[in-house]
Amino acid sequence: MRGDIIHLESVSKAFGSGQRAVLALRKIDLTVREGEFLVCIGPSGCGKSTLLYLVAGFERPSSGRILLDGRPVDGPGPDRGFVFQDYALFPWRTVLGNVMFGLRQCGCAHKEARRKARAFLRMVQLSEFEHAYPHTLSGGMKQRVGIARALAYEPRVLLMDEPFGALDAQTRKLLQGELVGLWESTAKTILFVTHSVIEAVYLADRVAVLTARPGGIKGIVDVNVPRPRQYTEEHYLGVRRTVLELLEEEVIKGAASRP
Repeated sequence: MRGDIIHLESVSKAFGSGQRAVLALRKIDLTVREGEFLVCIGPSGCGKSTLLYLVAGFERPSSGRILLDGRPVDGPGPDRGFVFQDYALFPWRTVLGNVMFGLRQCGCAHKEARRKARAFLRMVQLSEFEHAYPHTLSGGMKQRVGIARALAYEPRVLLMDEPFGALDAQTRKLLQGELVGLWESTAKTILFVTHSVIEAVYLADRVAVLTARPGGIKGIVDVNVPRPRQYTEEHYLGVRRTVLELLEEEVIKGAASRP
């Protein structure tokens, strides 16, 4: 039986201070199991990305605490890999150089970093592009580089902030399937943020639905649909309806609260 790896205990996050403070998240209690693929979804502006940044250690909670393997998260670390929506590749580095970067920052010798980087480029099917620069790559290829870079230094947890949000529908579907394959082969714990109910239910073991801002946990839905999943399968569609029903009410609340 899998143990728990991430604990968020009554986590709140406010930006600013005094009367101008904006409460992004309120008293989030969430546990992620080791090896689990957990997806967070919620209305625009509900704090999904903020939650991911808190787990990454890029931001600190205003109250509550976050534990990774029982230890408080007090900053970024190599035990967490992060995949950004906007790729965040270094344009002056080759594909190989981008994937090697995190390894070198962790103290890996150049020769070993190159060997490991090439192994992960093979995993994401980009070996023949190792000498290419980011501006020559398609969006899907750039995101494969970002995933390889995040996996290369073998973090305990992979954090993914809408990584396929900027891609066309065909490329997005292709990369979703590839990501499931990578997750199954590496047994990584993945915490993934998306706006798409279709994507959430296709990828996740569980889907955490957040409320309108300030974000809280509206409900957690167990997917329990065997992989590989088919978009037209009856059980899959039933889970999608459950997630959508939870989400729709919060989307309406969020829209009503805007000026």
